[in-house]
Amino acid sequence: MKDLLFMMAFYGALSSALPVVQDGEQAAEKDMEFAKKFIEHYYPDTEPTSVARNKFRSSVPAEKIRQMQAFWGLEVTGKLDSNTLDAMKKPRCGVPDIGEYKTFAMSPKWRKRDLTYRIQNYTPDMNTKDVDHAIERAWKLWSDVTPLTFTRVYGDSADIEISFASGSHGDYIPFDGPGQQLAHAFSPAYGGNVHFDEAETWTKDLKGTNLFLVAAHEFGHSLGLHHSDVLGALMFSTYQPVEPQNLKLHRDDTEGIQQLYGTPGDYDGGGDSDDDLLPTNIPEVILLTDLCDPHLAFDAVTTLRGEILFFKDSFMWRKFPHTKEIEKNSISSFWVTLSSSIDAAYEVEEDDMVYLFKGSMIANIQPGMIE
Repeated sequence: MKDLLFMMAFYGALSSALPVVQDGEQAAEKDMEFAKKFIEHYYPDTEPTSVARNKFRSSVPAEKIRQMQAFWGLEVTGKLDSNTLDAMKKPRCGVPDIGEYKTFAMSPKWRKRDLTYRIQNYTPDMNTKDVDHAIERAWKLWSDVTPLTFTRVYGDSADIEISFASGSHGDYIPFDGPGQQLAHAFSPAYGGNVHFDEAETWTKDLKGTNLFLVAAHEFGHSLGLHHSDVLGALMFSTYQPVEPQNLKLHRDDTEGIQQLYGTPGDYDGGGDSDDDLLPTNIPEVILLTDLCDPHLAFDAVTTLRGEILFFKDSFMWRKFPHTKEIEKNSISSFWVTLSSSIDAAYEVEEDDMVYLFKGSMIANIQPGMIE
C-alpha cells in the first residue's frame, strides 16, 4: 500500500512538472525566433552566404550578436544572454542600426535650406495642439544648430509628410503593434517622410510614449542621419524616456547634422526651386533616354519599396518612383566580394529585403544599406 501511494505521488509530481519544462522550452524557442528576426532586420548581412546555409540556419550567428552587443555597449560575448535579449526588446526606431557612416550611405541631404512639412492626420491619444507643439519643438532642435528652417504647410504638398498609421500602411514596412517599433522615417533620398505607429499610446509627458522625443529622433533620419552608436545620443536606436523639457542634442548628433548642412548662418545654396526637392550626393546620375537602347538586356530586374532596380554586369541602376532620374551604383558597394554580374534578384516584401543570387551564393540587402 505504501509503495502504491509512493508511486502515485511520484508520477503525480512528475506529470505536474512536465508542463513547466515544456513552457520553458517554448519560451526559449520564442526568444530565439525573436532574436533571429531582430538581427535580420536591424543587423543585416553585408557579405554573401550560401543558399543552403541561409535556408537552414536555425541559430543567431555569434558574430552578429557580438556586433549588436558592441553597438549597444554591452559585454561582448557572442551569446544570447538575458541582458542582450532585454536590449533587443526595448522600444525603438524601425531603421536598422548598422550603416557605413553616421549619415546614410552616399550621405544624401536636402539641397534647399527652407523645408516644409505637413501633418497629414492626428493621433486620438493627444490634443491636436499638443501634437502640433511637439512636432514644432522637434524640428527646432535641428534648426537651432543648422541653417535649415522648417515651415508647416496646410493642404498643399510638402517636402516632408508626417502621419500616424498602424500595421501595413503602404510603404512595405508594416508596424508591429504596441511595444517595439515606435516609428520610422525615410532618408532624403526617399523623400524624408515620417510615420508614427498609431498602436502606441502617444503622450506629451512620460506616461506613455512621448511624441516629442520620438519625433526629434525620426526627423534626424529625415535630414540624412543614420543611427549613432553613442549611448545617450538622440540618434541612438532605442527610445530614451528623458524629461522632454531637458532634451538637448548630444555632441554626436550636432556633429553629424553639421557635417551635412553646416552651422547656423552657413549656406552655399541659391534660391529654392523645384529641382531643390532632389537630395544631393546621388552619384553618377544618368538620364532615362541613355538606357533606351533596344539591344540593351539586363541580368536581373526587381523592385524595392516601389523603386525599380536594374542589374547589368557589375552595376545597378535605381529608378526612384518620384523623380525622373536614375542612379547608378557598383554592386560591390554593398556586396564587397562580387566584381562581376549577378544571376538573379528577388524582392521579399514581407522581409523588406532583396535577395541577390550568384551561383550557389546569396546576399540580402535592405533599403538602409543602399539609401
